[in-house]
Parts: sequence; C-alpha cells; structure tokens
Amino acid sequence: MDALVVDHAAPGLLRLAPVPDPSPAPHEALVRVAAASVNPGEVRALGGAPAGSVHGWEASGTVVAPAADGSGPAAGSPVVTVGAGGGWAELRAVPTSLLGAVPAGLPVDHAALATLPVAGGSALRALRDSGPLLGRRVLVTGATGGVGRYAVQLAALGGAEVVATARDAAAADELRRLGATAVLNDPSELDGPVDAVVDTVGGPVLVEAFAALGSDGTLVSVGRASGRDAVLPADALLGDRSRHGRTIRTFFLLDGRPGLDRDLGRLAALLGRGELRAAVDHVVTFADAPAALAAPRPGKLVLLAHGPDGPSLAR
Repeated sequence: MDALVVDHAAPGLLRLAPVPDPSPAPHEALVRVAAASVNPGEVRALGGAPAGSVHGWEASGTVVAPAADGSGPAAGSPVVTVGAGGGWAELRAVPTSLLGAVPAGLPVDHAALATLPVAGGSALRALRDSGPLLGRRVLVTGATGGVGRYAVQLAALGGAEVVATARDAAAADELRRLGATAVLNDPSELDGPVDAVVDTVGGPVLVEAFAALGSDGTLVSVGRASGRDAVLPADALLGDRSRHGRTIRTFFLLDGRPGLDRDLGRLAALLGRGELRAAVDHVVTFADAPAALAAPRPGKLVLLAHGPDGPSLAR
C-alpha cells in the first residue's frame, strides 16, 4: 500500500511511499482509508518523529476485513477511526473500540467524517465530563477551533445556553448559526456565572473562565491553543456562597474509557442527518499533502487517499 511516511529531508517532512500492508490483530478491523484529517498536533510532532513512520490520528473509510474476534462492523461498512497513528495510509488496522460505524441509510461524506473523531469526540466527551447540559449555561472558549466548533453545536443540541468566545469577530454570525446564544471576545465579558466550561485555549483565558464558573461547576481543560501557562491568583481557589465546589478537570480522548466506538457512531449519525456541521477548508490528495504541509494555509485540511478519478491520482 501507499502511505505518507516521515522524511526529514522532504517538503512538509513527508513523502508518499510504498509500505507493507498492516496485519490486524484479532480485535482490529482492516479499513481502506478514504480521507484523513490533519491536526496541528500531528504536524508539530513530525519534526521529532522517526523517519519512515506513518502519522495520522483520524481517518474515515470502509471496512475491508472485519475483526477476527467478531467485534465491530462487517466488511463494506463505512466507518470513522481514531488512534495514535497510521491514518495517513491507504489501509489502517484499527481496534474496534476506536472505530465508529456510520448508520445504514445515511449519506457518507468521507472528508467531513474524517474531522469527527478527535475534535468531535473530544467535544462530546468533554461536555459529558462537565455535567448535565439541559437548561444550563455552558461556556466554550476558542469556539472557532475544531473542538470548540463541535462543542458549541453539541451543547446546543443538548439543551444548553451556549456562550462562545472567539477572537475573530467575523466568526460570530457563524457561531450563532451553530447554536451559540452569545459570542464574546473573552470570558471577562460575561454578564454572569456559567455552569460549565469547555476550555480549548488555556493560559489567561482558562483563568478568566474559571473565575466565571458558578458553584459546583466544572471546567474541562481540553487544550492549550494559546501556548501560555495558566497562573491562578491565590484567591482563585477560595470558595464563597456563589463559587464553592468548583472543579478543573483534565482531559485525554484516548484514556481507555469504554464506549468511544458508540460515541463516534453517534457523531457520524448526527453528521449524516445534518444535525452537526463539519468544517473542511482544504482538500488535497495524499500525493499533494507534502506540498500542502510545507506551505500551510489557515483552516482545516483533509487528505484524500485517492482523488475523485481513482487511485491513479494518489501518486
């Protein structure tokens, strides 16, 4: 099969090359990849990755060989997958616990599906960690990012009043269409407490968001897009009548908790029914990925294993 392998001398630190097909373990399905998403963390990791390794956390495709232990979907099923690597390849062996099946009868947009596992899965599970949603006020920081954008939509679908923060004023209308009732520059502009926070920014934004959290509220720290340290003032952890019992919770998507396969399937269903909207800004083939990563453009990049005219476009 062909895969994008790490090459420290190549443009974008990648080159398309033949590699051996994966050999699935009994609990793994073999998936033919249709599309793979590119995340900033993956790109940052390329410089320190071993030459010849295959990256790619999330990918969509079709099961070509089901798991030998009988778990997971049947051959021919469209799926979304997540893992620590191996997604930027024509074939991927995936534990069925990290694979969500697209429900039968729904349209399949592989480029959109490929954006679901990391951002959508993190948003869904972080919101679940933050507590009940119905009738509560939820703050989502960094709402124009992948996790934030899905968190706004999922929180609104769950019945929450969603307040989003975004530095890009032009994004406010889009965030309102996705379900936000208010869009602010930062948490310091809030007009009252919130019941829960999904924070993707970190640094001073996390500090401000925690200060806005009401009693028994939870802030789930999903990311640190700002790259800055969160330094809490001494009185930040003091409780009073309106701010007692508050929690800051760390997050890791691949933490081994069960049910990620079901969560990915639920997200795929929401996407297929049009209740969830993906953001895909740029689509290129695997063959064009090195050049695309060498001269990155803002927005979400998705890689196609093959172009619309078939495998010949991959090389």
